[in-house]
Amino acid sequence: MSDLQFDARLRSTGRIAADIDVLSGPRYTSADHAIRRYAYVPEYGATLDFLATEFRALGFTVEHDPVGTFVARNRQSGTPVFGIGSHCDSNRNGGAYDGTLGVVTALEICRMNREQGLDHPLQVIAFLEEEGSGFGQMLLGSRIMAGLISDDELAQIRAIDDERTFFEHARDAGYAPEDWRASGRFLDDLVGWIEIHIEQGRVLHDADEPIGLVTAIAGYEHGDVTIEGRADHAGATPMRMRVDAALVAAETTVELERLAIAAGRGTVGTVGELTLEPGWINVVPGGARMSLDVRGTDDEAVAVVMRDIVAFAERSALGRGGQAVYRRRVHVPATPMDTSILDALHAAAERCGEPFRAMPSGAAHDTMCVAAHRPTGMVFVPCDEGISHSPLERAHPSDAALAAEITLDAIGALIGRA
Repeated sequence: MSDLQFDARLRSTGRIAADIDVLSGPRYTSADHAIRRYAYVPEYGATLDFLATEFRALGFTVEHDPVGTFVARNRQSGTPVFGIGSHCDSNRNGGAYDGTLGVVTALEICRMNREQGLDHPLQVIAFLEEEGSGFGQMLLGSRIMAGLISDDELAQIRAIDDERTFFEHARDAGYAPEDWRASGRFLDDLVGWIEIHIEQGRVLHDADEPIGLVTAIAGYEHGDVTIEGRADHAGATPMRMRVDAALVAAETTVELERLAIAAGRGTVGTVGELTLEPGWINVVPGGARMSLDVRGTDDEAVAVVMRDIVAFAERSALGRGGQAVYRRRVHVPATPMDTSILDALHAAAERCGEPFRAMPSGAAHDTMCVAAHRPTGMVFVPCDEGISHSPLERAHPSDAALAAEITLDAIGALIGRA
């Protein structure tokens, strides 16, 4: 690494760290023990105001789409631009880096673009409600911008805190949500898109590698298995006479682990929610509901695991005298990243001389929605111990500075080919 490159990376590290420090302050979170901000609350508005000030200082124009997604660009509307960004909302018990690091790193890329006299055409997007903490809908802002939602679906969305509609909250915040379809124009000018994000796992951390180049974002299916057994007295009912819904749920949970491991290809399965009815210590559970979350970058493997785990639950319940019914919540296919963008990132990473790896993303990201319209890529930076969605979440601004350097280099190469 040359002295000039070292100085530039050190400067970027300091600015990224300073931005993260600012956005971790009390003005930008409603919790004193965590980062908590989501659509239309004052802390989220303050975050967008901070970003607007920083981008305007670079000569960018700043605007919002009809529901409040933040957009900054250094070219007029209708001019081709390369897109970068992420989201700056958090979950309700979040850390300082998930999403926000990607936005402030995009800001740093724009600073570098000016300092180095590159003047690449750039557009930064900070998507609304990626986490779904305000309205219980993941990727909401990017789904709206990509047109991957309907009027009826939007009309049914309500706030978690007060159950008022999404449209009501958006209007009160000064937006025009009835014009949400006009949001798509912010994707129309993109020639490509790259999102920088913390990994949210421990692969990079354990390998001591500062950069991951995402090959694909895992698809997933979410659903619920409802188990009907029979509620009986916990003391008076012999073990062999029970129709215990909890045992079916337990067996199914263990079988899901086996199936996901057997499927391989990065497939994972999780039971994250489990409720028992009536939920009393002295009653054999007569009912149970368990969630299923199966993910992977191989859609066929995910489908096979889902098919087999539902069949297992049905057999397990029937064998104990009960029944099990599966209801799907949502199915999202895997999203491969664009090969030309991945190749450009790979070449840029090799030029910088630091270790990196190609890897899938197990978590969902706004990039999945952008990919429905434009070529996309993602760059991961490690988070300590793989911790994310937690106040203990931590990533290193020096890794983000490296990601900014790689991303800006790749953008230059991609624009040069266009």
